[in-house]
Amino acid sequence: MKSLRRTLPPLTALTVFEAAARLGSFTRAAAELGVTQAAVSRQIHALELDFGTALFHRHHRKVVLTDKGRILATATSQAFSLLSEATAELRKDEAEDELAISATVAFSQFWLLPRISHFARAYPEIRLRIVSQDAMPSLDEGEVDLAIRFGDRAWPNCEAERLFTDEVFPVCHPDFLAEPERLTAPGDLLSYPLIADQTDDPLWIGWPDWLSEFGVSTPRKIRGFRCSFYTEAIHAALNGQGIALGWKQLVDDLLVQKRLIRLTEMSLTPKGAYYVVVPLRRKRKRAVDVFLGWLRETIETG
Repeated sequence: MKSLRRTLPPLTALTVFEAAARLGSFTRAAAELGVTQAAVSRQIHALELDFGTALFHRHHRKVVLTDKGRILATATSQAFSLLSEATAELRKDEAEDELAISATVAFSQFWLLPRISHFARAYPEIRLRIVSQDAMPSLDEGEVDLAIRFGDRAWPNCEAERLFTDEVFPVCHPDFLAEPERLTAPGDLLSYPLIADQTDDPLWIGWPDWLSEFGVSTPRKIRGFRCSFYTEAIHAALNGQGIALGWKQLVDDLLVQKRLIRLTEMSLTPKGAYYVVVPLRRKRKRAVDVFLGWLRETIETG
């Protein structure tokens, strides 16, 4: 029997393939894995060269598995599930003291991580694991203990507790506009580079949504550029490259630190809200209730 190492493709490439096949998108796979879309494309291309066949049909904004891709996707999904179950069994005795929290990349970077050190100091016996991923994890499978997401409370087999709503308004670096007070109407924003981010979430507010709310028609071509993720859009604004839409709950610390400035008092309230989501079908750890109590107190005290 040949060594598995010689017959199997690299585990990293299979991990990337499994995510892309499950999510139907290289962009979403990149967000879940915390790598760039180009890195995902390279790994998939390497696999296709190894197998000598295409694994995906590439379409605009999505990818579809080929027949051979579906065969590999089924095998990797089953294999990873077996590994996940074995890993969970081996870690069962240690799991009670660990708290795995899933949050979107933007919420994790801009809201959770700046505050989570207070929880860690207050409860040093709880080992924290932060999983930053835009795709919603399967809470029933035990990958994480809870998730924090923006949405409309429509998560099956879960208890969703509303944390807070948000408001959206234009922001930029303090030095980007010489006279920001000259922006007197929403339409004036079209004279400047507008930084947009790409998302498939219908509840997420982009520039066309925001401008149309104030009676401004978005031209087919506007100055500025589009980023793959919201975090990239905010970092572009921090670097003085244009005007981004600031979600208050995410950029509030940056406004307080004066790294960004708000350009107008006009704002748009999204239809969704931020929720903490906990699975109903699993036994709840004590650490989950401890974290929920800390989260409520942190939000209440600001």
